[in-house]
Amino acid sequence: MKLIFEKSVKGRQGFQNPRSDVDLKAGIPSQYLRKVDCPFPEVSELDVVRHYTALSQKNYSVDTQFYPLGSCTMKYNPKFTETVAAIEGFCNLHPLLPQLKQGEKFVQGALEVLYHMEQLLCEITGMDRFTMQPMAGAHGELTGAMMMAAYHRRKGNRKKYVIVPDSAHGTNPATAATAGYEIVSVQSDQNGVMDINDLKDKITDEAAGLMVTCPNTLGIFNSEADKIAEMVHAVDGVMYCDGANLNAILGRCRPGDIGFDVVHVNLHKTFSTPHGGGGPGAGPVGVKKKLMPFLPISMVDRCDDGTFYLNYDYPDSIGYLAPFYGNFSIILRAYAYIIMAGEEGLREVSNHAVLNANYIRQRLKERFHPAYDRLCMHEAVFSASKQAERGVHAIDIAKYLIDQNMHPPTVYFPLSVKEAIMIEPTETESKETMDRFIEACFQADDLSREHPEAFHGLPKTTPVTRPDEVKAAREIHTNYFQNR
Repeated sequence: MKLIFEKSVKGRQGFQNPRSDVDLKAGIPSQYLRKVDCPFPEVSELDVVRHYTALSQKNYSVDTQFYPLGSCTMKYNPKFTETVAAIEGFCNLHPLLPQLKQGEKFVQGALEVLYHMEQLLCEITGMDRFTMQPMAGAHGELTGAMMMAAYHRRKGNRKKYVIVPDSAHGTNPATAATAGYEIVSVQSDQNGVMDINDLKDKITDEAAGLMVTCPNTLGIFNSEADKIAEMVHAVDGVMYCDGANLNAILGRCRPGDIGFDVVHVNLHKTFSTPHGGGGPGAGPVGVKKKLMPFLPISMVDRCDDGTFYLNYDYPDSIGYLAPFYGNFSIILRAYAYIIMAGEEGLREVSNHAVLNANYIRQRLKERFHPAYDRLCMHEAVFSASKQAERGVHAIDIAKYLIDQNMHPPTVYFPLSVKEAIMIEPTETESKETMDRFIEACFQADDLSREHPEAFHGLPKTTPVTRPDEVKAAREIHTNYFQNR
């Protein structure tokens, strides 16, 4: 496909602006002025429309195809939430209004949404308060880790490290390190959960806390989470729940009820707001009472007369975490989704998410080695070790699926599983769609037996096929960007 610049024809116009009556060069030093006109493409309106329409058709999204990206919960986004986010009274608010004198009276609707969303998230997770500021899951993690550190500083605790399972999201150890802690890893046992004996050896008075994804990245729920929490609390450690996989336990388990002190929630995953492409996201963080003094400022509170205001009276707060009050439009979409689903609907979300994952697990386990042959939660993890013996690796199977017009699942994660393939269908996919995906996986397995060499040239349907990622990382041509 040609670039829009390659479609340029000298003299062709699509739209002509009125002649400006302002001297745009007035007062600008000559060294900053162009010597020649900017070489914009000269194309008609029809050229532009067709060009960008064709580009949009190359996009891959949940709206167009199956997206079983493990650990990401790429569920369909209902469009009514977009309508809610576009309500004029919300989308046209200026974020500085609450900071102006008497400005809060003009944003009562937005403050009420934030206030009630906090209450809903507290009810869903079993926490006592939530900050809505964090703008992504990793940002939420950092918020929680900073509150963990503030808690220990206030108590005078000498803490050196945070414990992280080997099946954790990669952001967990990175977040703990950013907060100033060393990282101690715990191995998984034969059941795919933390080895309790290994954990016991690593819980000392120097442990600041434990960061656990619940359920974990192997798609397994740790039924001993409450006992683990008792062990961590015995040394005054903080139990952190990475809530990226909350979709699996909605309405079934609340992290606050099984011993967690802090949890972040990925609204852009669990509550069906736009996801992928770098954002936008939202990662609100909930805490139990012992961490409430350290919440970021400001918090939305309600006056006796029923109006809402921003409360800055948190002397031990970790401070501001984001500009203004987080990604408000994402919070608004999630709020609408929760209100629509209600208690029963959210429980059905987790019911179907777990059912779909186990359907795929059961169908594929005869062809692909299951990482742990047991009931899973929201995602099923396999190893392509059988296929690797034939010279076909997890990455090859992923490339094959691209040619079947399907987004490949996550591969090579978690790192504790050799040749890992992680599949998360979410609750929004039909049996017919999953069967089509399963059949494509069967075909990939058949091809690995019959013609393993055929995978080397895949995919064949994409402009970029097999980039040398190692070479690209090692040989960065900075002059390419400097010359542009």
